[in-house]
Amino acid sequence: MDEAALIAVDWGTTSARAALVDRDATTLRVREAPLGIQAVRDGRFGDALAALLGDWQSLPLPRLAAGMIGSRQGWVEAPYLDCPAAVDDLALRLARTPGGELAIVPGVTTRGADGLPDVMRGEETQLLGAAGADETMLAVLPGTHSKWAHVVARRIAGFTTFMTGELYAVLLAHSILGRLAQPADPATAQAAFARGVAQGLHDDGSLAHAAFGARSLALAAELAGPDVPEWLSGLLVGHEVRHARAWARARSLPFERVRVIGADALVSRYRTALAHAGVASEAGPADAAVRGLVHIARRAGWKL
Repeated sequence: MDEAALIAVDWGTTSARAALVDRDATTLRVREAPLGIQAVRDGRFGDALAALLGDWQSLPLPRLAAGMIGSRQGWVEAPYLDCPAAVDDLALRLARTPGGELAIVPGVTTRGADGLPDVMRGEETQLLGAAGADETMLAVLPGTHSKWAHVVARRIAGFTTFMTGELYAVLLAHSILGRLAQPADPATAQAAFARGVAQGLHDDGSLAHAAFGARSLALAAELAGPDVPEWLSGLLVGHEVRHARAWARARSLPFERVRVIGADALVSRYRTALAHAGVASEAGPADAAVRGLVHIARRAGWKL
């Protein structure tokens, strides 16, 4: 492991992922475990880290983490920084665990035009890892709580959150909308998703009204049971894209190209929705979180 220079940890709510990284920000090895903060009992984060790292625990390497491990429910709180937040700002405000086991990147906060505060934790590191040093980027990080962000020269200028993934899960599993749903059919899934996206992109009414279409269309025999989940997903993603465009326009940002950062399946889904909206897109790097941690470590003065 002589070539390794950093242990980079992406520690979220449900899982934790550690990577051995060299001086060129190349990932050498990865370990992942279902040891997210929700799975850690009685504050035994040190034991969870030891289980995740295994024999890496003895390596004399600096360790830097991002994600929910720095939340109020995590190991130690890394307070939010206000937007705009640059890589240097994050590097100067690292929090450390009491025993020095980890340094943790702070989250970022902003306030929308509606007066409501917004927060991200973990996504800030992915954004900084996905953006070029002198680049202006409009990006989306799809997931349970999707983030749309404007980044200029590795400085997070602003962002907004949509609870699309969580809303989908709640509606399908805990509302009447899921009563007629069946497991998706691969043969029709793509068309059902596209149909839902079109509805979400062009329906200027209430989402609470439009979402009921997942049931009413099925009752009217205009949507097959296996297509209900895909249609509902498409509706919610299309609605998100529609309102993200409005958010960007309100900030005088061009909505012509979007970088989609995240897991392959979600990246593909969002790129499909953006294509239906007439917006060009590209996939961000799969190792964006690791790249971001390396940038932050370097700006903190760590010798990598």
